[in-house]
Amino acid sequence: MVPHLVTALTGPINELEQRILDSMPAIERWFRLEWMEHTPLFYSSVDVRNAGFKLAPVDTDLYPTGWNNLTAPMLPLAVQAAMAAIEKICPEARNLLIIPDNHTRNTFYLSNLAQLRTVFHMAGLNVRLGSISPDVKKPATIELPGGTSITLEPVVRAKGRLVVKDFDPCTILLNNDLSTGVPGILEDLHEQFLLPPLHASWATRRKSTHFRIYEEVAKRFGKLIGVDPWLINPMFDRCGNVNLATAEGVQALTAQVDALLARVRKKYKEYGIKEKPFAVVKADNRGSSAGLMTVRDTKDMAGMIQKARAANTQLASGEQELIIQEGVLTNERINDAVAEPVVYMMDRYVVGGFYRIHADRGVDEDLSAPGAAFVPLAFADSTHLPQPGIRPGASAPNRFYMYGVIGRLAMLAASYELEATDPDAEQYE
Repeated sequence: MVPHLVTALTGPINELEQRILDSMPAIERWFRLEWMEHTPLFYSSVDVRNAGFKLAPVDTDLYPTGWNNLTAPMLPLAVQAAMAAIEKICPEARNLLIIPDNHTRNTFYLSNLAQLRTVFHMAGLNVRLGSISPDVKKPATIELPGGTSITLEPVVRAKGRLVVKDFDPCTILLNNDLSTGVPGILEDLHEQFLLPPLHASWATRRKSTHFRIYEEVAKRFGKLIGVDPWLINPMFDRCGNVNLATAEGVQALTAQVDALLARVRKKYKEYGIKEKPFAVVKADNRGSSAGLMTVRDTKDMAGMIQKARAANTQLASGEQELIIQEGVLTNERINDAVAEPVVYMMDRYVVGGFYRIHADRGVDEDLSAPGAAFVPLAFADSTHLPQPGIRPGASAPNRFYMYGVIGRLAMLAASYELEATDPDAEQYE
């Protein structure tokens, strides 16, 4: 269920990780039963932080980009998962239309589209890229590093369907989180499959809803394997609408951060953790996982808010929906740079991952910031070969399995979330 990939962290397995590894049969059965009752997301990615004493998701993306960071050996896993996902949704599918983000001149993002196109082409589909940007009025071919290219074509609405010239898809895949709102061209598509559904977009989705549901999933999973759910769940609090341009708004946010930090300190004391707890303040209704500010001591918050407002025009303009999340340290390093794994999934399968690294950030800072780089994960060497220092028949533990478990828990929570927020769900008395 989870590929054996080489992680940056290679030290001894800690108690939490060992518990997850020892519980693998029970865990996989639990997931199988969950997917019998609930629909996996078509695709997703999850940022995971491993503090040693705690292993938890900090962000779940339902419109994942960065597929170009998956290595060539991971492609067969992605293709098989894509085939399984398409077969469930539209077995007779021939044509797939990918709708990208409107800001499409970033070559890194465009390479991500090229990789997605490759995955679905290898899964047996005709694939085209259709833009809903008003700036794209005719097909435009863009050359990419490595000799590949993509062609963006304008999407039009014809007889209640989305099409590009001479191409009528049965399935439409959004790689655009619609954070600025849902355009009319995507509404009321009753004859085509739109993935993910519109209520997965940031026009309606809230991080606080996701983490509230994840908290319940973590409780059930913790009971299954016999661990405190806090060890796999970041505490959080929803701040709601707050205006940081006012003294009242600053005071309200400071009070909530202080209360969350007090709860985290209590847990640190319970487990004898000597590290200093911290909290991350994020937008509740935007896709970027980047924290607006990292708070270690609320005495510094007034100055931090002033600095954040100066750097962030959205913070400076009226009320904002905010979420306060317990910060999770990362023990991972690549070439002395702080790192965190990102787990990629399609349907219910983990298909790979990579490390996000940042040379200028600390272990308690957000890595989704300018200057971040990405390091692909490699498959572990065959465990059939003798390994120095390891007794015959033994193999190195699959630490990435733990990351895959956390990723799937977050993906399961997102599935629950979309079921709960589906505007077209059937109501039963």
